Amino acid sequence: MNVDLTEIEPVERRAKRMWRDLMTAIQYFWRHPLAEQVREEGREEGREEGRVEAKAEMVLHILEWRGIPVSDAVRERVSSCADVGQLEVWAQRAVRVVDAAKLFAGE
Repeated sequence: MNVDLTEIEPVERRAKRMWRDLMTAIQYFWRHPLAEQVREEGREEGREEGRVEAKAEMVLHILEWRGIPVSDAVRERVSSCADVGQLEVWAQRAVRVVDAAKLFAGE
C-alpha cells in the first residue's frame, strides 16, 4: 500500500485521520528509546554469538591445521559450546594435544 497515495487521494476524513494516527504510532515505536535499546541488545547478542562461533571454528581449525582428525562427537561438542572462556581453554589445548578428544581431559 502506498502511504503517499492515502495522503493525496480524496479519502473520507475519518479514514485519513485513522491512517495518520496509525502511522504516527508506528513511527513513534521505532524512534522510542526502548525500541532502540532492544535493537542494541539484539545487535550485541548477535556480536556475542559471532564471537562464540569464531572461537569454536578456531579450535577446530587449529586441530585440522595440525593434521589431527576431528570426530563428529568432538566437532559437535565444540560447535555447541556457548562459553567463550571454555572455547579459549580448548583453543590453547588444541595447540598441544595429539588427539582431539584430549581437548576435554579433566572435564
